[in-house]
Amino acid sequence: MNAIADRYRARADAFEGKIAAVEPGRWENRSPCEKWTARDVVGHIVDMHGAMLRPFGRDLAPAPSLREDPLGAFRAARAEVEVVLSDPVLAATEHETPMGKVTAEQHIDQVVSADMVVHGWDLARATGQDDTIDPGEVARMWPEAQAIPEEMRIPGAFGPGIVVFGPEVKVPDDAPLQDRLLGLMGRDPNA
Repeated sequence: MNAIADRYRARADAFEGKIAAVEPGRWENRSPCEKWTARDVVGHIVDMHGAMLRPFGRDLAPAPSLREDPLGAFRAARAEVEVVLSDPVLAATEHETPMGKVTAEQHIDQVVSADMVVHGWDLARATGQDDTIDPGEVARMWPEAQAIPEEMRIPGAFGPGIVVFGPEVKVPDDAPLQDRLLGLMGRDPNA
């Protein structure tokens, strides 16, 4: 496997672990994402996996219901994206995205793979789990987070109902790097 596929797998393993650890009565807990429950966070990640397949004219195959089996729904979506990453031709296929023309594996890496890191924090926070993000992930994401263009914070800029990042949450300059990253991603690490 290549570095992108390996990174995706590690991030998906971490996110899957958080889903598996959610206690049954906590799925409707509010998350740090405005208007989303813990279940909605997982639903978003499943939906984003489907978005990675659309450039190939594919949708997610029938899978367990998010309502009945969030873990099964995620595992099914994950398996389909891993098919793309494991096929050198599919992984290298270029297509247009809101970020310009990129390969499928780059799109997966920049969107759904990275999303699992931050939304893993959201899910952990909503369900009372350890919300520490791997320090290596925080360091890796920090430079890109500092360069988030303002248009990515405008609701609907990439389509109706799409919010990429919320408004920046100011945190002290001497706060831990994870807190500063979360602030740039539109989350209040102290809420």
